[in-house]
Amino acid sequence: MKRFFVVTCEHGGNRLPAIYRPLFSKQAALLRSHEGYDKGALKLAREMAAALGGDHHYSIVSRLLVDLNRSIGHPDNLSTITAALDDQAQKQILDKYYHPFRDAVTRSVAAAVDRSEAVLHLSCHSFAEELDGDQRDAEIGLLFDPVRHTEVMLCAQWKAALEKALPGMQVRLNYPYLGVDDGLVTSLRGRYPNPLYAGIELEVRRDVVMLPAVRHALVSTLAGLFSAPAA
Repeated sequence: MKRFFVVTCEHGGNRLPAIYRPLFSKQAALLRSHEGYDKGALKLAREMAAALGGDHHYSIVSRLLVDLNRSIGHPDNLSTITAALDDQAQKQILDKYYHPFRDAVTRSVAAAVDRSEAVLHLSCHSFAEELDGDQRDAEIGLLFDPVRHTEVMLCAQWKAALEKALPGMQVRLNYPYLGVDDGLVTSLRGRYPNPLYAGIELEVRRDVVMLPAVRHALVSTLAGLFSAPAA
């Protein structure tokens, strides 16, 4: 079965449309923080997409306006700032930024499945060096659903390749989050069975994702796993 790649970056920037900037006039530091965006994730996603081909979808609107990786109704879908807006204002944000992004990704996956191609969806993120005072002790995390064989096999192979390419760096599975937490990948798994769809969330620590050698290793090792046709 032929494979088709979809690369996404849900938190690629911290920009705000002009109409919403007054809401965040005192939040400059927050916008620059991990709560505002995933530092380095968009650069990584672009390099992944260039190497793998397929479709690439990204957003540079801050997740403080709307988090494209959270389902509507999830506590993190809207920040405390936008959640305080009235229902109509919230709907406008969702209609303008959330639904178009999610629909575009879904169309890419659906079109590939209709062509009888197996989809590998790679969702690129970065994570903070520490959380609530606890230092994250790994540089790279590969998130997957443990009951989906394709994802399990791919992440095991990718982890092994990364450990050879990046000696001294720690690669962990389903870290720093669970691979089955609410997200775009999780929602698409609910629509498409294995092996038609495999979704991997790539998490790279913010201080590490900025290193060109690390990004190169991430790209080259994954591309190397697919030098042969999909089974």
